[in-house]
Amino acid sequence: MSTVTAYAAPAAKAPLERTTIERRPAGQRDVLIDIAFVGICHSDIHQAREGWGQAIFPMVPGHEIAGVVAGTGPGVTRFEVGDRVGVGCMVDTCRVCDNCRAGLEQYCVEGPVWTYNAVGKDGRPTYGGYAQQIVVDENYVVRIPDGLSLDVAAPLLCAGITTYSPLRHWNAGPGRRVAVVGLGGLGHVAVKLAHALGAEVTVLSQSLRKKDDGLRLGADHYYATGDPRTFEVAAGRFDLVLNTVSAPLDFAAYLSLLRTDGTLVNLGLPEEPVELTLQALSGNRRSLSSSGIGGIAETQEMLDFCAAHGVGAEIELIRADEINDAYERVLRSDVRYRFVIDNATL
Repeated sequence: MSTVTAYAAPAAKAPLERTTIERRPAGQRDVLIDIAFVGICHSDIHQAREGWGQAIFPMVPGHEIAGVVAGTGPGVTRFEVGDRVGVGCMVDTCRVCDNCRAGLEQYCVEGPVWTYNAVGKDGRPTYGGYAQQIVVDENYVVRIPDGLSLDVAAPLLCAGITTYSPLRHWNAGPGRRVAVVGLGGLGHVAVKLAHALGAEVTVLSQSLRKKDDGLRLGADHYYATGDPRTFEVAAGRFDLVLNTVSAPLDFAAYLSLLRTDGTLVNLGLPEEPVELTLQALSGNRRSLSSSGIGGIAETQEMLDFCAAHGVGAEIELIRADEINDAYERVLRSDVRYRFVIDNATL
């Protein structure tokens, strides 16, 4: 075991504080990674504050991890010391169920072992990327192409794949109209990706405050959902609507924006129950769906696509001692558009 510096939440809703944690030595197929940067995902806040239910403490959040290989186990074949790599939301799965065999590890029948706030197969709690190092099986590590700097690549390990996967699954591309609800940590990456895929992209945001940013990032249109006329103008317009916000929506209103056979995909996970009137689905054979992250192969595909198309997250780089302030700013939507921790400051 090795001792590394980390930032952890000692209890639910408690401020994160500097501490030390134990990392296992690199096993036969393990990769030891020096973490350079880690993004702050809204999921980190939900879990550190038990918004999604009982959690494991102390908790070291962080599943948008970018760094450099510092060591490998004797059986590792995919990576070498010095390689630029990333780790996302999961660090293990059963590997044998139909979903795992199909490259859909995120939907493992037994459930993935999440990067933090979970229990690994060794019975020990998993700790995430707000730390100097992490040890991960090579099968759950991805390569970060040279065309992406590590700091802007880090958020792609969650925000990127969470939006890329549904865009690919629902065939976003030329001739398709895609709407992105919310221009935040996920939403801004969704706009970039949908634009790079060739779709006609619209942002649906509460106000026009971020309109200039939305158009700069690749949106063709930008509507304020606070204006009731928006739902009249955009009715029946979209093939695909990605909801990236974690607050409950008026689903009936947003479903009305879909074309025949259109789909509203929910990516944000509200802490509160939501209501849905089934009549909102019956017209025009609309669908309401959801999507998780992506499998390992699809995550690698996403990173390669981003490198080829110049897609990276818009970030605000912070010191580790600014994490608690960053959490409060995320809750106030006071970030454009992803906080990334410089792990050299741990």
